[in-house]
Amino acid sequence: MKKVSIFWFRRDLRIEDNHGLFQALSSDVPVLPLFIFDTNILDRLLSKKDGRVEFIHQALEAINTQIGGHLCVKHGDPLILFRSLFSELEVVKVYTNHDYEKYGLERDAKIKGLAQEKGVKFETFKDQVVFEKDEVLSGAGTPYTVFTPYSRKWKALLQETVLPNFPSATISNYVDDKFNIPSLADIGFQPSGLVFPGLQVQDELIKSYAQDRDFPAKPGTSRLSVHLRFGTLSIRSLVRRALGKSEVWLNELIWRDFYFNILHHFPHISEGHSFRKEYDRMNWRNNEVEFKAWCEGKTGYPIVDAGMRELNATGFMHNRVRMIVASFLVKHLLIDWRWGEAYFAEKLLDFDFAANNGGWQWAAGSGCDAAPYFRVFNPTLQTQKFDQSLAYIKKWVPELQEFTYPAPIVNHEFARGRVLEAYKVALGK
Repeated sequence: MKKVSIFWFRRDLRIEDNHGLFQALSSDVPVLPLFIFDTNILDRLLSKKDGRVEFIHQALEAINTQIGGHLCVKHGDPLILFRSLFSELEVVKVYTNHDYEKYGLERDAKIKGLAQEKGVKFETFKDQVVFEKDEVLSGAGTPYTVFTPYSRKWKALLQETVLPNFPSATISNYVDDKFNIPSLADIGFQPSGLVFPGLQVQDELIKSYAQDRDFPAKPGTSRLSVHLRFGTLSIRSLVRRALGKSEVWLNELIWRDFYFNILHHFPHISEGHSFRKEYDRMNWRNNEVEFKAWCEGKTGYPIVDAGMRELNATGFMHNRVRMIVASFLVKHLLIDWRWGEAYFAEKLLDFDFAANNGGWQWAAGSGCDAAPYFRVFNPTLQTQKFDQSLAYIKKWVPELQEFTYPAPIVNHEFARGRVLEAYKVALGK
């Protein structure tokens, strides 16, 4: 048997500037590039038209074209598939990039254990963040739990660091074998009908991002979040583009690192707990009829309904609107933020546990760098500030002026008083 190394693609679905792939291709052993449609993940998806699976499939087809058909795509349980690969091939080493989520860490520990059992080296590399784990710590050596000082330290470190570019696309050290990628149908899925955002973003958008980003009717955001989620773009390339063009856009990229940092240092958040554990004492109403109305965009609050309908139709929601709908669910309807977190996890193309959890806990007041619990967004005022002409709302709520549009599900002032009282009781204020 010929010796091979394996590069295992996961959240890094690109050939360019891919750290682990570069390390694999730079060795003198031919590389089998591998992707696994993991049934432990896919079996939990509620829809067989999940756009994320289709997005991944398209990214894999693009990779396979770029590398001349050498991409091996499997479908199943990674542990079983690696056991099979190790018996069929003389694998010297498995290369892959770090994962930070609970399931990913547990999966990698099992694969690493199997590899060691078989005498195969297993090594992971930093790729989907700029700084990770213990790289950005306070002067006291503790993790930051507030974004602003974290971002200051992050930027100072960046000035001291040469941001690497790994020229993985320039090396062709793949195995000779060619493979056919299984179709969506082969893995039990169907086309979603969603339109995925492109990879390109204009400099003009980055420069005007600070002025335009809060207005959902404007094309003022890059829509690159799904590409960052699945690694079809390098985070390092985007940081390079942001430098000198937009401090605000750069900060959004730093927020990504910040939430990964929180997940690493405070793993209890991946067990369903509030970052601030005292918030787990909240007595939620959890009215299922009202939750359904929120999910379907039928709350009688147009900005909330527009956001939820945009999410349901496209797999995307504008960031300002994400904050409004999250605040509404938690503070107007007094529904557990975890219900909203789970719904977003099901629907968002760019769903990323660390950022999604961070955003929901921010809205609930229970997070590390949260809006205070007594801050309750007024959807009417938010509309006046960010969609004054109702262009965004009319796009998604065309029946706004008709009798069929529902009355508000709850009165704002009543809801505000109710949630503040609930927080005070839970927190002993």
